[in-house]
Amino acid sequence: MRAGARIWALAVGQTLTYAGLYYCFAALLPALEQAFGWTKAQLAAGPTLAFLVTALGTPLTGRLVDRGLGPLLLTALPALGAVAIAGMSMAQAHWHWLALWALVGVAQSGCLYETCFAVLIRDRGADTRPSITRITLVAGLASTLAFPLGHALAGALGGRGALLGFAALLLLGALPAHLFGTRGLGAAGGIPPRRGNLGRALRQPAFWGMAAAFGLTYLNHLLVVTYALVLFGAAGGPAVWAASMIGPSQVLGRLALMAAGLRLKNGVALLMSLGAILLAAVMLALSGVAPALVLLTAALQGAGMGVISILRPVLQAELLGREGFGAISGAIAVAPILATAAAPSLGALLLGLGGPGLLTLACGALAIAALLLAQWLARMAART
Repeated sequence: MRAGARIWALAVGQTLTYAGLYYCFAALLPALEQAFGWTKAQLAAGPTLAFLVTALGTPLTGRLVDRGLGPLLLTALPALGAVAIAGMSMAQAHWHWLALWALVGVAQSGCLYETCFAVLIRDRGADTRPSITRITLVAGLASTLAFPLGHALAGALGGRGALLGFAALLLLGALPAHLFGTRGLGAAGGIPPRRGNLGRALRQPAFWGMAAAFGLTYLNHLLVVTYALVLFGAAGGPAVWAASMIGPSQVLGRLALMAAGLRLKNGVALLMSLGAILLAAVMLALSGVAPALVLLTAALQGAGMGVISILRPVLQAELLGREGFGAISGAIAVAPILATAAAPSLGALLLGLGGPGLLTLACGALAIAALLLAQWLARMAART
């Protein structure tokens, strides 16, 4: 019972961390424009820099997890993020803004899903899919919390004051939740790190297959999410309603995975989730004829992506083992994080070259490539 309570505490902590760090910018963007007087591009340079710093830092924090420092990262780094977000409320020059977002990138590198799941797998082994599913089930609602909260805080306090509110969310909510949730984790020591674990993983085709498959998938997803209103609106469909369905659909996908339990093998689940994402691209392409299909697009995209975030760590444990899990997980995560940083600029380029049609075609091509890689990974998983 106590272990179950700690998992739910980690779920709350991850929800508040994602709301406070990951979704803060998007939830406050209109208010930030008004408060700072900078362009969208100037403001967006901050989160882009943060993701680049996160990509650089994640392999290092993964190594720290392997040394038993994961619980410390999960409690200390939300505090660092809170300091950075609070500091933004007082930023006067653009370089202040960028420097503080770089600190957010450091915080993100060691207190989001990668670190949380690596801590659990290091401590408990590969059979942690039910626990990870519970965490993502709750944390999938982070955007549902962040956007209304951001609207309310901005209306009451303005953009700068709202940043202080998100900082308080991290310091008074995420930090104590992680502190309780990680109590006792690592007490048994897990698997001690050995030199060369990452080097051995880099020599295995499964490492590169996972990095490529998940990198392509995250690029597909961020293109769809970032330009959802453009893509769905171009089809004449209910763009706002469809875009709002993506987050709840992730939760539904995770519920379905939880209901299937361990009877559904990880490799098969990966194929099903990427198949749903590919079908979403097909439905988007057909929505020009039947605009209501954008609703099905959003549902399939969200459900498929909701499962992917669970499968990343458990497939790694299944295919590459638990030794050096944190460092290897951090290295694999570089591709998805870089995809997250690149998606807004790539999407804008594709829209400029060929409009929504070309962007839709690109999303479909990315989904096909990821699915082909997943078929290969699923065959490897079936042999383990």
